[in-house]
Amino acid sequence: MPEFFIEIGSEEIPSGYVQPALEYMCEELASFFTSNRIQSEAPKILGTPRRLVVSVKGVDALQEDSVDLFHGPNVSVAFDDKGEPTKAAIGFARGKGLDVSALTRESTPKGEVVCARVEKKGRPTLEHLNEFLPQFVGNIPFPKKMRWGNKARPFARPLHWITAIFDDKPLQFSFDGIDCGDFSLGHRFLKPDKFQVKNLSSYIEQSANHFLMVDPELRKQKILEQVQNLAREAGGTVEEDPDLLNAVNYLVEYPVAIRGDFDAGFLELPKELLVMTMKYHQKYFHVSDEKGNLLPCFITISNMPETHQIKNGNERVLRARLEDARFFYNEDKKKKLDDFVDPLKGVVFQKKLGTLYEKMERISGLAGILCNHTCPDKQSQALRAGRLCKADLVTLMVYEFPELQGIMGGYYAAHSGEASEVSQAIKEHYRPAFAGDAPPESELGAVIAVADKLDTILGCIGVGLIPSGSEDPYALRRNALGIIQIFLHRGWQVSLDSLVEEGLRSMGSKLKLEPEAIKKHVMDLFSQRYKSYLNAEGFPHDAIDCVLSTGLDSIVDIKAKVAAFSDLKKQPYFEPLAIAFRRVVSILKEGAEGEVDPGLLNEPAEKKLFEAYLKVRDPILRHIQNKEFDQALEKIAEIKPAVDGFFDEVMVMVEDVSLRNNRLCLLYQISGLFSGLADFSRIILKKG
Repeated sequence: MPEFFIEIGSEEIPSGYVQPALEYMCEELASFFTSNRIQSEAPKILGTPRRLVVSVKGVDALQEDSVDLFHGPNVSVAFDDKGEPTKAAIGFARGKGLDVSALTRESTPKGEVVCARVEKKGRPTLEHLNEFLPQFVGNIPFPKKMRWGNKARPFARPLHWITAIFDDKPLQFSFDGIDCGDFSLGHRFLKPDKFQVKNLSSYIEQSANHFLMVDPELRKQKILEQVQNLAREAGGTVEEDPDLLNAVNYLVEYPVAIRGDFDAGFLELPKELLVMTMKYHQKYFHVSDEKGNLLPCFITISNMPETHQIKNGNERVLRARLEDARFFYNEDKKKKLDDFVDPLKGVVFQKKLGTLYEKMERISGLAGILCNHTCPDKQSQALRAGRLCKADLVTLMVYEFPELQGIMGGYYAAHSGEASEVSQAIKEHYRPAFAGDAPPESELGAVIAVADKLDTILGCIGVGLIPSGSEDPYALRRNALGIIQIFLHRGWQVSLDSLVEEGLRSMGSKLKLEPEAIKKHVMDLFSQRYKSYLNAEGFPHDAIDCVLSTGLDSIVDIKAKVAAFSDLKKQPYFEPLAIAFRRVVSILKEGAEGEVDPGLLNEPAEKKLFEAYLKVRDPILRHIQNKEFDQALEKIAEIKPAVDGFFDEVMVMVEDVSLRNNRLCLLYQISGLFSGLADFSRIILKKG
């Protein structure tokens, strides 16, 4: 079977652009072959910074034939009384490229209509590819595109060549003045010669001869092996870092790991500063000893074999950066961290919410309130950490290295003589900062983190900055999820409702929306993020909905209830139980609060239900109070036979008002046993 191969060659594309572009090309080509009725195997993608490659094997040379059936006007409209075709029939046939005599008839729900059967012969795949590929190349998405030189079509970087082959022969199309061909280019410096390409296997073979490692997975494995070997030679190890590995993987075509060294005197600087400088600014791997302490060396990935100049050049660049960092660090340490608090008055957090100083004051207030519930003995430390948590934002170090906010504040706090708990809280309060990040380790750090994140959420929503679609410039969704993770990690039994209300009061006149509207938006945000979190944990969707619909006051209890309810769903008696409780809820739309009068229970089934209710009520309430939600739900299940008997034998909506209200009150009392645990009306039943 023929093979289709395409390579798009350009200047070095930014590392983060390559993988998404390859994935798009893979999906688009698979969709193209499917939609055009061309049989093919799954595409295979390869790529480097200079080339985007897709190969599709098993491609049919000819598109499959198709037969389309089109319904036209009703027969009574298509033909007159004499059976002659009308203008409607003639026009319909002409539009489908047929003679009116070729029309057939078919019965439909709308009556008998005329039909046109249109047969299309499949065209050669070669023709489809030549038509499709210019548009395909131009539509490859990149975060930023530009027009280069005198070219009319934008691309991530200037294009130099396009290799496009089908069935071992080059295709015939051009893109923005570049004609496709059957050749590729080797490594830019080591062997830049042209080489001919016939198919994927010949391409891989020739690439290896031209210092190209085009398979991203093989290249990544090669990089990792070299890095680990060099680290062992230095007497240390390299921590797993998938993000850095992926980044350097698309920076090179011929990876060569090179070890460089730096002055051990720089190890006096904070570890995070050294790692940040090496990883984010230089794309270097740092090396640590068995205790996790940094060694005075690094590993870089070169696109060429090691030379003295490459090693020295990387060492020189890193030394200059570390010298700058040491200068900023020493200059900042000439002041106490508290000295940086007052300058926060000149830094705007958000134009409607005021300065960072005002935000700091709100954080301190919220931290104090939260501390009363979680660690009241640390009230003074919480207020101190709240005051200092944003001070490092105006330091020289964080101005130059924004990624170190919070971290440097922790170091400067320790240098200023602050309590170790305060320093750690400042250092941790941005966590979790991204997906997979751990929550703060210390309780005080968790308090400041929640206060900071909640203030951002309340403030932004309070002035109308509500996340919508993909727009969330202040990361409110991430902050809400971070608060949920912290509550679960610490096991805090703190009312989210109360905390939100306290936070809204601290905003004062800055709020532009009504407090109730703000609170609703805030709770909806938390509910959405919690739902996503629980879905990722593997809990059933309907179990999550059933529990979240009862309220979101205790974040910790919600997860425990969902887990208990999910276990209950697995029981064979669950669906009949859910049906029974749904009947209880549905009939209570009339509303019936109050106590049951035993004297008005005159039917055996309702007496039996009341006795069953009294039997399970106290144990259920005790289990709920003790947070034993699984046991509470198991106990609730015991009342199911009595509920079924009640509905089978007792008429609830009788004419006697007192009897009717008493029976509704009984059902209301029963619903109260499970209404705080889950809303059974939202469960999805297999039996429909």
